[in-house]
Amino acid sequence: MSRVKAVLDGVLRAICVTLFALLVVLVTWQVFTRLVLDNPNVWTEEAAKNVFIWLSLIGISIATGEKADVVMDFLVRKLPVAGQRVTESLAYLATIAFVLVVMVWGGWHQASMAWHQTHPVLPLTAGQLYLAVPVAGVLMGLYLLYHLAKTLTPSWAGIPDIDPEEEVEV
Repeated sequence: MSRVKAVLDGVLRAICVTLFALLVVLVTWQVFTRLVLDNPNVWTEEAAKNVFIWLSLIGISIATGEKADVVMDFLVRKLPVAGQRVTESLAYLATIAFVLVVMVWGGWHQASMAWHQTHPVLPLTAGQLYLAVPVAGVLMGLYLLYHLAKTLTPSWAGIPDIDPEEEVEV
C-alpha cells in the first residue's frame, strides 16, 4: 500500500510542478502583453485562474497525503494510546464523510450541471473546469483511507511495519 501511495505522490507532485510552471508562463505572458504590448490577452487571465484552482486542490491533496494539514492535537496527545487511536479514526471518518458528500458528490453534481455551459473565453466548458473539486475529493479520500488504515494497524502504536522484501538481519 505504501508503494501505491509513493507512486501517487510522485505523479501528483509532477502534475503540480507542471501546473505551477504553466501558471508562471501564463501570468508572465499576461503581464508582458498588458505592460509591454499594451494589448492584454483575456484568455491568459482566465486560464491562470483555472490552473491556480487545479494546482491548489491537487496541492491540498498532497498535503493531506503527507499529513501536513493543520491539526490541533494537544488534548488528544494526553489520551492513552487507545483513546488517541479512536479519536484519530473518528476524525478521519468525519473528514472522509465530508470529502465524499461535499467534494465528490457535490462537486460532481455541480460539474455535471455546468457541463454544457460554454466558457466565454476558454475552449472548455464550465463543467470541465469544475471537475477539479471532485477529482481532488477522490484524491483526498484515497489519502484519508490510507491514513485511516495506518491508524488501525499495529504499527500506529510504534510497532514498526515489516516490509516482506526487506532483508532481516539475524
